[in-house]
Amino acid sequence: MAPLPAQEAHPTARRRRSCILSFTAARDRCLRRRFLSAGLRPFSIRLPSAAGPGTTVHVWAPPRPGRRAVLLLHGFGASATWQWAPYLRKLIAAGLDPIVPDLLFFGASSSPVPDRSEIFQARTVKAAMDAMGVRRFAVVGVSYGGFVAYRMAAMYPEAVERTVLVCAGVCLEQSDLSRGLFPVSDVGEAAELLIPRRPAEVRRLVRLTFVRPPPIMPSLFLKDYINVLGSDHIEEKTDLLHTLINDRKLSDLPKIRQPTLIIWGEKDQVFPLELAHRLERHLGENSRLVVVKNAGHAVNLEKYKEVRKNIIQHLREPVSKDDESSGEKEVELH
Repeated sequence: MAPLPAQEAHPTARRRRSCILSFTAARDRCLRRRFLSAGLRPFSIRLPSAAGPGTTVHVWAPPRPGRRAVLLLHGFGASATWQWAPYLRKLIAAGLDPIVPDLLFFGASSSPVPDRSEIFQARTVKAAMDAMGVRRFAVVGVSYGGFVAYRMAAMYPEAVERTVLVCAGVCLEQSDLSRGLFPVSDVGEAAELLIPRRPAEVRRLVRLTFVRPPPIMPSLFLKDYINVLGSDHIEEKTDLLHTLINDRKLSDLPKIRQPTLIIWGEKDQVFPLELAHRLERHLGENSRLVVVKNAGHAVNLEKYKEVRKNIIQHLREPVSKDDESSGEKEVELH
């Protein structure tokens, strides 16, 4: 394996250190320590111009990934550390090397390139994996991260051996909004929901994503959360959603061939269960659906033990020789 690029300080971490009385910043530091104690280290990878000039991807990874790698892609909402901390030690104990990047315009990953598609996100993450010397891996994506994971599986079948999609509505169509499948009726309202700027909007998001949301959510703490984790790259994130949903049609979605586990919260109100069944029909025999009872869109946090168990079982299934020899390619970076 090629050595990782030199470690750099996380810019948002420098900002959070100044928030002495911030509960959110304190929680974030605690989660970062959990990543460090699991053996992962933070790095910033400056990608070559061919992958997008000026593009930087921040990633947590083992210093020398050498076992079966699993790429963990976060969704909208809190940062990657908040979404994946409960998974690391069990994945490592199962013989897997977790690699956790910030997607572009989340955390410390950014790009001056104007492309906001999940295809560009997929290309960027793949370039980061190439820079680390990781040529073969499984990919797990939650919600928006599942859109990127799906594209990676479609674009790089020689690299992605297995896929797990958690509440990832990749089969949605723009027309679904107008016909009332979602709690929002247009892309603008979706952006207000998923990129909250006021405490009332955070409350609405939490109540839609959790079956058992906290009974009390003081505005003081919610404002702190927005200031620490929700105030960066708002315009870019809004553009990501518009690009994701506008003119989206199921007929344009390619079929991926990797063994795919679909995990869904039974009471998901953001991406209703209908989309899980639609995806299972779209993929056919290559897919398997697990519906988690009494869980919503945030199933990866509400029922993380059950989700984690299913992910590990899927990833530990033997890889067939056909999969291993499916045309692995070396990608030269300039």
